[in-house]
Amino acid sequence: MKKRKVPHTFVIVFCCILLAAMMTWFIKPGRYVQEQVGNETVMTFYYQDQLPEPYAQEFHAEPQTWQVFSALFKGFEKQSGIIVFILIVGGAFWIMSKSRAIDTGIMAFLRFTKRLEHNKLIGKIGVNNIIITLIMILFSLFGSVFGMSEETIAFTLIIIPLAVSMGYDSIVGVCMVYVAAHIGFSGAMLNPFTIGIAQGIAAIPLFSGIGYRLICWIILTIIGIVFVLIYANKVKKNPKSSIMYEDDEYWRRQKTEDGSQKTEDGCQKSEGLTTAWLVYVSIIVVLVFCAIRYPMTEMKVGNSTSTLPLLPIGAGLFLIVGFLALRKSAAYFILTMLFGTVYYLIVGVLGYDWYIMEIATLFLFMGICSGFAIGKSASDIAKMFIEGMGDILSAAVIVGLAAGIVIVLQDGGIIDTILYGLSKSMSNLGVIASTEIMYGIQTLINIVIPSGSAKAAITMPIMAPFSDLIGISRQTTVMAFQFGDGFTNMITPTSGVLIATLGVARIPWEKWVRFIWKFILVLIVVGGLLLIPTVTMSLNGF
Repeated sequence: MKKRKVPHTFVIVFCCILLAAMMTWFIKPGRYVQEQVGNETVMTFYYQDQLPEPYAQEFHAEPQTWQVFSALFKGFEKQSGIIVFILIVGGAFWIMSKSRAIDTGIMAFLRFTKRLEHNKLIGKIGVNNIIITLIMILFSLFGSVFGMSEETIAFTLIIIPLAVSMGYDSIVGVCMVYVAAHIGFSGAMLNPFTIGIAQGIAAIPLFSGIGYRLICWIILTIIGIVFVLIYANKVKKNPKSSIMYEDDEYWRRQKTEDGSQKTEDGCQKSEGLTTAWLVYVSIIVVLVFCAIRYPMTEMKVGNSTSTLPLLPIGAGLFLIVGFLALRKSAAYFILTMLFGTVYYLIVGVLGYDWYIMEIATLFLFMGICSGFAIGKSASDIAKMFIEGMGDILSAAVIVGLAAGIVIVLQDGGIIDTILYGLSKSMSNLGVIASTEIMYGIQTLINIVIPSGSAKAAITMPIMAPFSDLIGISRQTTVMAFQFGDGFTNMITPTSGVLIATLGVARIPWEKWVRFIWKFILVLIVVGGLLLIPTVTMSLNGF
């Protein structure tokens, strides 16, 4: 019997665009508009033929036909930032990979963990289990505190080789970074992009109700870690049980046949590597300049701020650690640059409101410095950078294609109509049922609009006043939005970050769905259960 082939990810996403276009023929277009009623601003829904001026002139929705083909172009425009980010980071990591520095670091790390296994307690728990747990807690915390999302794309390229070297697959690597961060994003305590915006629109104290949110974050993170550990140990025992076993040949090829490191440019002893020392001195000059210009950094975490000399500290650490690393080999020096990049990324995001442009610039600088550190010429570095962009091009293309789904729905004018129809279903129900339906609506909408800030701007002006009418606290409404915004981000093809992460991990979307759908279902059910105490118990801030 001939085995049925699963369509290519591009084909699946284009079919979703076609389905979205078909919906525009059967759903009447409409739009929510802001209107002033007394001292309050309310959102009122109108179908297209009922829109008052000047909204009627601005709204030009029509059923989509040939636009399914222009959706790719518009999708590239819409997601141009993430697409360029992927290409730059991919090119930068390709240059670094040529140095074999990451392989050197992974092998050194694995040798260290082997020694830890001699400890009876650690050996019983399992060193790898501890590593997976600690990495997932770290990234979950990042997602919970400052809404880490796009940043996980770059970290995926670092963690997947580690996961494969530990005997797991690329899925475990993605789970350790992307899934952990988005579990934290869903059960966030201080995420300014979801909780901050939603609470601001709902006119409740910023980051209030953090006590119960902390409990929710702990529960969701534990569930995520247990799920990943069970799967990881299954793959460890039988690598061929992984649905990515054949696809992961790409990552396994990055290692040498005997598991040892090749002695290449980046792994030679550094005596005589003049360019590496020049790179070291040049970076020190840049870091010292930044430290003098910005001696103190105001780190913002939720409502609290701390002013610390983080740039001078970073310059001092790099001065010492970089010198010691260069005395050993260029590979260890490049690893020092990688850790320094991660340090400045965190400082930049929390202290200077960096986003993907600044992060991409940081990684590009790291990649160029890595190339010079192994003695490559400027022309060689340029060629490697182009090779890296070509290697990751399919990930960038799928991001633009997936964005086309939302483009078609927006141009067809049916997103607000779908929201209006769903919101009408909440009338005449009890508080628990209304809360769960509100949560279900947010979950469904997130499949179409995965942007938390955009969805908050659309839904919260409607949901917050409605919750007052049916006797639900606005804090509960925000939490329903928060859960609904987070879980399905890990499966919807309209999420540019998910598609980009899967692209750089070389995991087909259809295989990811086969792996993740049961876990998403569990999270959705748990989220619904965690909402019940917000309407049945007296919780601080609710």
